Amino acid sequence: MNASDDDDPVGSASDSPVDRPSQFTTGILLAIIGTFLFALKSIFIKLAYAEGAEPTMLLMLRLAFALPFYLAVFWQVRRSSGAKPIRPQLFLRAIVLGFLGYYLASYLDLSGLQYITAQLERLTLFVYPAIVAILAWMFLGEVLNRRIILSILLCYGGIAMMYSQERLLSDGTHVTWGVILVSGSAISYAIYILLAKPIMQSMGSRQFTSLAMIGSTVFVAIHFLAEGNVAQLTSARPVVLGYGFVLAIVCTLIPSFMINEAIMRIGATRTAVIGSAGPVLTMCLAIGVLHEPSSMGHFIGMGVAIVGVGLVTQR
Repeated sequence: MNASDDDDPVGSASDSPVDRPSQFTTGILLAIIGTFLFALKSIFIKLAYAEGAEPTMLLMLRLAFALPFYLAVFWQVRRSSGAKPIRPQLFLRAIVLGFLGYYLASYLDLSGLQYITAQLERLTLFVYPAIVAILAWMFLGEVLNRRIILSILLCYGGIAMMYSQERLLSDGTHVTWGVILVSGSAISYAIYILLAKPIMQSMGSRQFTSLAMIGSTVFVAIHFLAEGNVAQLTSARPVVLGYGFVLAIVCTLIPSFMINEAIMRIGATRTAVIGSAGPVLTMCLAIGVLHEPSSMGHFIGMGVAIVGVGLVTQR
């Protein structure tokens, strides 16, 4: 998300004058639709909870529905003529990162959503670039300049504003615990982001992502079986199964491909700018669909954090 516009294929010399507007327009549309579909995730999770779903079962459904697609991608990559053997060490690292990025981060996020609004959950997750910057400074020796420090202060200042407003509107019940869980999710995903790049470069992004998702599905299945919730899954209402399918395909698989294609067409910077509207879309949907309480303090906090993320994602 921090690539410069120099990576933007729209401005390349190989594009004809006729092709540029079409490629740019479709890239913008893909980024907008992908951002909107990602923003729906928290809404459908809340709706599933209202129908009696619980975090582990919903995560199991989400990954189980998506698993065949990732298996197909992995199989397609492996059968290609240029595929190289995967070293056991790289294979194990991909599985471990799948645990962090897709199992642990998702489980903590889903658990936190039981206690806080979709608005606060989306914003707390949205500031993971600031967490990446802090971790890179702590463990990789990267420099925190004034702009990044200001960005971090704005990000967490915005969350603090929304947190205080939510405590007032909900009498403070379990809000702190919900924020802790979702913050743990953001930290887990930030560690995944930091460690994943070199492995992606070694085996390719599609192969790595597929392996990580397959591994995370195994971890979720073990967790689900250990909790003894199989009967709950078999007796789940059709609407809960439907929400699980929507979360897997509509809110995860499809937008991930759309965003990747948007990056190819209009560059990572423009895609990131459009993606910054995600928390605002989630807030509007949460108010309109879920009838969650909100206030001017929520919108101000959201705006402050979005400015902060915009600063940290700039090169």
